[in-house]
Amino acid sequence: MGDLGVLLASGLNLANQILSATVVLTAFSLLIYLLTHNFRSPVARAFCALLGSVLIVYAGDVVLYDASASTVERWLKFQWIGIALAPAAYLHFSATVLRTTNLRSRSREIAVLVGYLISFGFLGLVFFTPWVVYDGVYVPQQSHLAAGPLFWAFATYFFVTVVWGAITIRRARQRCLTRASRRRMTYLELAFFGPGLGVFPYMLVTSLPQGLPSSPFLALLFAGNVSVLVMIVLLAYSVAYFGVLTPDRVVKHNLIHYLLRGPLVGAMVIFVMLTIPRVQRILGLPRDTVVIFAVVALIVFLQLAINRLKPLIDRVIYRQDREEIAWIQTLDRRLLTTADLGGFLENTLATLCDLLQVRTAFVAVWAGGEYRLEAGVGARPLLERYLEQHNLSALTVTNGGEENGSGFMGGGGFWLAPLQSQTSDVRLGILGIQARAAIPDLKPEEEKLVSLLIGKAREAMEDRYLQQNVFDTLRRILPDIERLRRWRDVTRYAGSPPMEIIGDSPIYSPEFQQWVKDALSHYWGGPKLTESPLLGLRVVQAALREHGGNPATALRLVLTQAVEGLRPEGERKMTTADWILYNILEMRFLRGLRVRDIAGRLAMSESDMYRKQRVAIHQAAQVLADMEQNEAALERESVSSKVN
Repeated sequence: MGDLGVLLASGLNLANQILSATVVLTAFSLLIYLLTHNFRSPVARAFCALLGSVLIVYAGDVVLYDASASTVERWLKFQWIGIALAPAAYLHFSATVLRTTNLRSRSREIAVLVGYLISFGFLGLVFFTPWVVYDGVYVPQQSHLAAGPLFWAFATYFFVTVVWGAITIRRARQRCLTRASRRRMTYLELAFFGPGLGVFPYMLVTSLPQGLPSSPFLALLFAGNVSVLVMIVLLAYSVAYFGVLTPDRVVKHNLIHYLLRGPLVGAMVIFVMLTIPRVQRILGLPRDTVVIFAVVALIVFLQLAINRLKPLIDRVIYRQDREEIAWIQTLDRRLLTTADLGGFLENTLATLCDLLQVRTAFVAVWAGGEYRLEAGVGARPLLERYLEQHNLSALTVTNGGEENGSGFMGGGGFWLAPLQSQTSDVRLGILGIQARAAIPDLKPEEEKLVSLLIGKAREAMEDRYLQQNVFDTLRRILPDIERLRRWRDVTRYAGSPPMEIIGDSPIYSPEFQQWVKDALSHYWGGPKLTESPLLGLRVVQAALREHGGNPATALRLVLTQAVEGLRPEGERKMTTADWILYNILEMRFLRGLRVRDIAGRLAMSESDMYRKQRVAIHQAAQVLADMEQNEAALERESVSSKVN
């Protein structure tokens, strides 16, 4: 029975070591994911603070498995950074979640600040006094610091803040009006205690000077590790939806595939590295060599398995929109892009050249009232010069009688074949091939192949033409689609402001940056200023009320504020990197100087100035978007205060 107990303790110890490393990996991966995908969301940032505390505690736990006795106390105190900050992070996270339901309270914000001050105060006591914990005790799998006289004060503070946070999350859930918001809040409520469970065993062993019996403690630790792993993933899944403008299905797809290709693969690698026996040689090879081969093989096979399972995973993710998503994915694979069309036409032209034993051929498309070279075989400058010097429309009309049944017309040293749509009276382009004779003289067997190749080129051009019509339609309706999707994604809460206060703003349009550029280009007057969609911005409407009711003047004032938002502090310098963006916008648009003069004053080429001007306009658009969001937040706060 003694041997069985030792074996059980050894197995639990290994399982906990693997789980601790997996929690570290998962917490770090989720932290990076949320910071890169949801950084603008206050909820995500607050949750990252909570994840950070769990990450620190478990990182210390992983290190302690192999730490020497002389370094144990140092790493135990390192763990207390996460333990001490966890209560404040709980307060911060729960208060931020409640604030998303449009219930704001100055007292809660002060409580969060006080919570961080208390946590840092306890952390200082841990590092510099024996009042909270002291004297590291080295016991395998149960190394801990002894409890000081103020330990129970910290424990009380910890549990009070966690319970308070849970009550706050419950209150936020009660304010949810839609099924989606209630579901997400339910996930938060169920998983809210996960990070606390991650900290609890370390507080428990600190409070018991003699520790716990090995196997029961390891079993408790194992259950806690599994619970923490599941709960932080569930919490991150809920938090991932806060503050994003992409559809739910995209968020779900990105997060699940990220977890599969990141934490899951990493966890399996950790499992292999820790479970391969620590013996000198395996199969006649050093252990390190076996580990390297095993890890490489595992990573490759797991990636293959995930790719194979991707259709099944996507069916689970998109179970309600399965057919539509499958159709969208099919379109993505089969759409004919400009590069695809160019490659297909070049192959077709090369085949025609081989067939007719000539060196040069081209396809020109009708665009903007003239023919433009789309694809060519042979010397491109020669083809471009030919298109400039000849009126292809006139050639294909005046030489219409020279077809001779070949499909070609002679003209200017080329045989020309008009590419006309078969489904509508649309001129798609012209195919031209170097003339081997003044009059097309195709042999019967050549005519058949040439007719087939020209037909394929015509079909490709027509498909591309139809696609362009679809894309043009999508571009026109995209702002409306974006607006509807944003309104659909607005989470409704009790006492939240009306929908028109929340949703619709030009800053969310894909054309927003172009509108900013256009308005700046007509800064001193013109239709791009007086008829700009930016006139609908809330910040412009506010300026309109304050400055005489002139829309152009109000927009000009707001644009000036956006440009001035890029102005660095201190004395103005013309060529310093910090001042370049502001100087370009101020001289180019606000003062209306010529590009050549600006480039000379800034000691740069005109092409370089244009490149930096694009960056400057992008930065000004970001400042303007921030101004608009601040104005919208003030309106929401005003409406919320009236409702409450």
